[in-house]
Amino acid sequence: MDAMAEIPLPLKRLYSGKVRELFDLDEKTMLLVATDRISAFDHVLPTPIPDKGRVLTRLSVFWFRRLSSTVACHLVEAEFDRFPDNLRTYPFLRDRAVIVKKAKRVDIECVVRGYLAGSAWQEYRTQCTVCGIRLPAGLRESEKLPEPIFTPATKEEKGTHDMNISFSEMADRVGAQTARLLRDTSLSLYRQACAYAEDRGIIVADTKFEFGFGDDGLLLIDEILTPDSSRFWEARTYRPGAAQDSLDKQYVRDYLISIAWDRNPPAPALPAEVVARTTEKYRQVYRMLTGESI
Repeated sequence: MDAMAEIPLPLKRLYSGKVRELFDLDEKTMLLVATDRISAFDHVLPTPIPDKGRVLTRLSVFWFRRLSSTVACHLVEAEFDRFPDNLRTYPFLRDRAVIVKKAKRVDIECVVRGYLAGSAWQEYRTQCTVCGIRLPAGLRESEKLPEPIFTPATKEEKGTHDMNISFSEMADRVGAQTARLLRDTSLSLYRQACAYAEDRGIIVADTKFEFGFGDDGLLLIDEILTPDSSRFWEARTYRPGAAQDSLDKQYVRDYLISIAWDRNPPAPALPAEVVARTTEKYRQVYRMLTGESI
């Protein structure tokens, strides 16, 4: 599937994001399709990453099912062979599309950080804080935090950078009760995911969750614990004190930094070797977490 191509479905398009497309099915459900597009620094790159959409979809389904005892999710049907007849005439949907419940999205990115990396490390170096949360002095880059921290961000429209906000500002936006529920649920999901992943040689350094409210209450939506929404490191090569070799989108960000892209359009194309290595990283983390291959 070409990175920028229109998805040829005779359905009403509800939303077109950096990676995903949403189509209307009926009053209560939608079709969510993950493309092979990749974004970095709030721009969609012109080069697709083969199998990326399949990895995101299948890994999200894996985690939705594994963590279902903690919070319900929006998933209705993930098996292509059980899709309605009119959708099964489009084989490109297999493994990259799911039928989901409609929900009222909470416009907050629920970020949980367990390690000091990326923008968190940059802030800590100068202020000894992460998103305004005071941390002990003397921590090294990539070091495990004493406890995971919840650092919410605004959910901005495409092309606008999400902004970190304090928990009190989040409470002002969504209400104190909802803010506490999202924080506690996010931290619980992160801890469970970390325990599972570590048994399989993966460190989940940080991740983000998105939530909505449906007819029956809180729902986990969009994607969960994928290489697009998380920072994954191999435990066998983990060494605090420096940046880590990641199994996620950070590899693409690092390439773009290395060529000194100014983060303004047009976004640069990715060379073949970066595309191939990114695909392999996505496939590798999927294999390690699920025991299956794509």
